[in-house]
Amino acid sequence: QVQLVESGGGLVQAGGSLRLSCAASGSIGSINAMGWYRQAPGKQRELVASRTSGGITTYADSVKGRFTISKDNAKNTVYLQMNSLKTEDTAVYYCTLNSRASLAAAWRDYWGQGTQVTVSS
Repeated sequence: QVQLVESGGGLVQAGGSLRLSCAASGSIGSINAMGWYRQAPGKQRELVASRTSGGITTYADSVKGRFTISKDNAKNTVYLQMNSLKTEDTAVYYCTLNSRASLAAAWRDYWGQGTQVTVSS
């Protein structure tokens, strides 16, 4: 089994910063990518940022220039530094991992339990 443990969410004023962390443990195998999604009330879950093991990053247009994803490969941990936060960034943020247990196994997606980020005006 694979476990993803998120931390770092909370309440912050607009313009402030937060740093989310997500540590992966268990039978991870080979990691293809880790990233963050978010879901605001009444909206679909959307990709915020992702980073492949090769270092390729992808960001949602709405967070480019404000959020930075980084990864500590040795610790199987991914971070999301969020600066210049806006009220529209308020959502539950979910960590995600794409990995496979062995070369013969299929790539699988795993999800964390989510952490609430609330940005007040």
